[in-house]
Amino acid sequence: MKEIFPEAITNLPKADIPLDGITAYLSQSTTHQILFMQFEKDVELPEHSHGAQMGIVLEGTIELTIDGKNHQFSKGDRYYIPAGVTHSGKIHAGYADITFFDEKNRYSTKKTDEFNSHS
Repeated sequence: MKEIFPEAITNLPKADIPLDGITAYLSQSTTHQILFMQFEKDVELPEHSHGAQMGIVLEGTIELTIDGKNHQFSKGDRYYIPAGVTHSGKIHAGYADITFFDEKNRYSTKKTDEFNSHS
């Protein structure tokens, strides 16, 4: 998979996200998280809910069902999922985005890759 993020992002810790074919870099705050994600495989997301989420699509396509309504988002689009709203979806191989989670503990860092340095 071609890396689309610059070194300043790829030097961030990798997020521990239990999905196959994802690479995600985690920017951690005391109040929220920002993830820089790339998908090399198609991924089905089962219905779930959590704190508010906003995504900006950098590459590819994602299909989301948010509160029972179907949406498709592509490069240049942004989406918003309010806190507690159920959603599910399909992420297509080649998708990349920047996602804000209004939760400070949504994901943890990968223990084996806590300091992902390219130096």
